[in-house]
Amino acid sequence: MDIASLSMSMSQSKTMGEVSTLMLAKSLDTANSMAAGEINMINSAPSPSAAAMENSVNPAVGSNIDIYL
Repeated sequence: MDIASLSMSMSQSKTMGEVSTLMLAKSLDTANSMAAGEINMINSAPSPSAAAMENSVNPAVGSNIDIYL
């Protein structure tokens, strides 16, 4: 292998490493912004009342009343 091709190979390897690092940084930024959006969406959701929570867990409880005379 001559000096010129070795130099080109090393330069290409260095460039690919820099590109890889920049792509990783971009994907981390994207993941952080998506996570922040999800957190904002969760925080902006209305909190259910206690009765609604109970009804979602046990939908049949309290819906019917049996009266015998």
